[in-house]
Amino acid sequence: MLAAMHRRAFGSSGIEVSEIGFGAWGIGRSMWEGAEDDESVRALHHAIDHGVNFIDTAAAYGDGHSERLVGRVVGERDERVYVATKVPPKNMTWPAELGDDVSDVFPGEYIRAHTERSLRNLGAETLDLQQLHVWRDEWLDEGDWRETVEDLKAEGKIRLFGVSINGHQPESALQIVGSGVVDSVQVIFNVWDQSPREELFPACIEHGVGVIVRVALDEGGLTGAIRHDTEFPPGDFRNEYFGGERRREVAERVDAIREDLGIEHDEVAEAALRFVLSEPAVSTVIPGMRSVRNVERNVRVGDGRGLHEEHVEKLRGHAWERNFYEPAS
Repeated sequence: MLAAMHRRAFGSSGIEVSEIGFGAWGIGRSMWEGAEDDESVRALHHAIDHGVNFIDTAAAYGDGHSERLVGRVVGERDERVYVATKVPPKNMTWPAELGDDVSDVFPGEYIRAHTERSLRNLGAETLDLQQLHVWRDEWLDEGDWRETVEDLKAEGKIRLFGVSINGHQPESALQIVGSGVVDSVQVIFNVWDQSPREELFPACIEHGVGVIVRVALDEGGLTGAIRHDTEFPPGDFRNEYFGGERRREVAERVDAIREDLGIEHDEVAEAALRFVLSEPAVSTVIPGMRSVRNVERNVRVGDGRGLHEEHVEKLRGHAWERNFYEPAS
């Protein structure tokens, strides 16, 4: 029997979201191999059945495929489910690069066109949360994106606005967090990348900005399932993410975590998610859940029961500075 899903304030927005949200990148079937639509739909329904009321998708996930699946399922439910999506950069560059002109990445008319498209994909009149899929703080006072966002809010087409922070670069959004422009930020935070704790999380608490945590399980590295000989299907981006000696490095570091906490392989993911939720700045964490089995593993963590402080302190000692999104040497 699963405990009731615990909810947290989403910054100062006035809404409350489930501690465990649904990360919908994988169900878009782009870069992740093995997702089947029927199982994805079952997983979405199963998550909502167990109290998940926050789903994060993006226009770029399968060129709208993820949005359409999410819209189909949410449209069949009576529960209030908050859906967040994202505008992809016009230059299709992830992460945003130093020197990129915001007018080439997020011109106002482009943001508006993608918002309209996402509304159609989701079958919605209003987007609960629209996000820019990359961000650089030097864009804060440049271009016409802010005026467009304000207009879309005034027109009732988006309710809340946020940015998805470049991978492993939490410092790149400190200015926008303090500006009052964003309702939320989405950031990588996990046992290995703890950098948001230094400046970003305190700033979000100070300014009432909601925090969505992605990559809490390090694309699977913190599930305990990846060993030195793990194989991924052809075309799956994890072949590059865990390329070279990275599988071996991950397995060794997971074994160190297991030994330190005295847990088994199948308990690593729960410990990793509870570690993320131990941070008061975090509103929700959005692990990918492409199957009912994934949903059942993850939703049980959203019970409001914190990780033992002794384990939190031990896991803080396992920080590991690296960027697997860059090619393996």
